[in-house]
Amino acid sequence: MKCEELWEIFKDENIIFFTGVPDSTFKSWMNFLEDKKDKFLTNIIASNECEAVGIATGYHLSTNKIGVVYLQNAGLGKTVNPITSLVDKEVYSLPMLLMIGWRGEPGKKDEPQHLKMGKITLPLLELLGIPFSILPKEKTSARLVIEEAKKYILDTASPYSIILKSETLDPFPVKKTEEVFVLKREQVIETILDYTDENYAIVATTGKTSRELFEARIRRNEIPRDFYTVGSMGCASSISLGIALNTSKKVLVLDGDGATLMQMGTIPTIGYYKPKNLIHFILDNQSHESTGGQPTVSEVVHFNEVAISCGYESAVIISSKEELIEFLLKIENLRNPSLIVVKITKGSRQELGRPTTIPQENKESFMKFIQDL
Repeated sequence: MKCEELWEIFKDENIIFFTGVPDSTFKSWMNFLEDKKDKFLTNIIASNECEAVGIATGYHLSTNKIGVVYLQNAGLGKTVNPITSLVDKEVYSLPMLLMIGWRGEPGKKDEPQHLKMGKITLPLLELLGIPFSILPKEKTSARLVIEEAKKYILDTASPYSIILKSETLDPFPVKKTEEVFVLKREQVIETILDYTDENYAIVATTGKTSRELFEARIRRNEIPRDFYTVGSMGCASSISLGIALNTSKKVLVLDGDGATLMQMGTIPTIGYYKPKNLIHFILDNQSHESTGGQPTVSEVVHFNEVAISCGYESAVIISSKEELIEFLLKIENLRNPSLIVVKITKGSRQELGRPTTIPQENKESFMKFIQDL
């Protein structure tokens, strides 16, 4: 089904407000929303799924209309709290439509971090008391599903879920934006490896950052010994804090802007406990790179000022390779915890692969390294 056809159905039902966290399952729909948003269509890209539920709640309270919360099924787990303690019939009984991308669908090949949630997505919705339908590819059938969903939501003042499989919507090209920065993420990772020694423990955020770090190790004929946060978006910094507080090694986290925004509360936690061996990089391309390049709100966020105000000892912004090298030459003398925001451009190699080792192997290699076993 074309994205334009899906929008026509929503518009006919007066469902015109969308908010959520992008997912690669329906990246064409995300691209469409960003391209077509105007006075008739509102799209608010949230920093995390709980926030999106709150935004949709506020929309309903102020308009008495139905908002759509889009999210990957991994994010469904995150929303259990607001769904059960805010949205549920026994609390405020709030109408909303959940639009859930189904990663890890049983019987389909997917990455390890999606398999468990893929298996339990439908049972979890049943446990929460949220009815669901799988969105058909054919427009007439899809219209019937959305009409039924709207009727249920209005009749019960409670949520309904529409499940999207990856092949449901036809491709829609991402809206082109002019790139302001020149550094590439992979270039930054390679440079960091060039100027840091084997005593650094590196934790990489989910998505292409972990994939590029793994391949960099392979190209260097090094045994990968980093921690690759393959799922749990936003948790790389908290994982790093837990490590830093319990090792004498220097811990370097490669974070992303979308991931940092999703779990931004970790910054004050790091600032409060002040690990003297934690170096926090944010590779900021102002986008959700791994789900199709949809924008984040990092354009208006001064991460360096946030970090200092939350107790980090130092914070800098870097936008060129020369600045990065100059910084890395002084990295041993940093006052930590420190934050380094590296402004990078969007994009990655077409042939970029994925780790060829399984998560348990990566964990064991990292633990041996961090514990000097």
